[in-house]
Amino acid sequence: MSKKKIDISVISDLHLGTYGCHATELNRYLKSIDPKILILNGDIIDAWQFKKYYFPETHIKVVRRILKMMMSGTQIYYLTGNHDEVLRKFSGTEFGNFQLRDKLLLDVDGKKHWFFHGDIFDVTMRYSKFIAKMGAKGYDSLIMINRVVNFFLVKFGREKYSLSKKIKDKVKSAVKFISDFEITATDLAIENGYDYVVCGHIHRPNMHRYSNEHGSVIYLNSGDWIENLTALEYSSGEWTLFQYKEEDFIDFDIKYPDLPDSVELSIDESTLNKVLFQS
Repeated sequence: MSKKKIDISVISDLHLGTYGCHATELNRYLKSIDPKILILNGDIIDAWQFKKYYFPETHIKVVRRILKMMMSGTQIYYLTGNHDEVLRKFSGTEFGNFQLRDKLLLDVDGKKHWFFHGDIFDVTMRYSKFIAKMGAKGYDSLIMINRVVNFFLVKFGREKYSLSKKIKDKVKSAVKFISDFEITATDLAIENGYDYVVCGHIHRPNMHRYSNEHGSVIYLNSGDWIENLTALEYSSGEWTLFQYKEEDFIDFDIKYPDLPDSVELSIDESTLNKVLFQS
């Protein structure tokens, strides 16, 4: 398996620093691509649920990998989300091939692309952040329970099962929220004359054209690395949705072993707390 050369890769909702993050799989994906541009579309580090005692080596490897990509020439855009909103006070920061922003407009092959996380459309984020944070904790707990359930399902030869997906598909309010989110994002993109709108936030990978009486736009959502393990990729003039499959990476760790990184990253607890939590 050789590195895949692509123009743009978009990933979001990694939630590094939580138990639900599939950091090992994410690191394999990042090692498998050679993009000109990598867009980190929000909720990369989960400051809401960040625990001093939980930032394992697999999560650090993801950060190292992104830094190595940056130093190897990949342009990195970090767009803030709600779980890493503390970084918004540093929005506009640039160094080398790294830029920290809240949103991004790119001209890609003559088409206007609007990238942003999407939490601005979430009513709970605007009016009841406490409820949103409690919901996030409940979601993280559900993911942990789901992992235990799937461990035993696989052990007995059964297919994995997503509890949260089942709940989202069955609860009418959740289905309506996702629909309203997509309609709001696409209506606004059409109003501003954009050709593409690219979001994260709702953990629902998607690609479709949306039209209203004023025009049309292509809506893209990069999904997440908690449940869906997806990314958006742009190459040869078109967008595709990547979905991680374990069988595609069976021999990957043998061919691309995690040798000691040339980029050393040491996380100093006091410094990290200052960046993430100091107002």
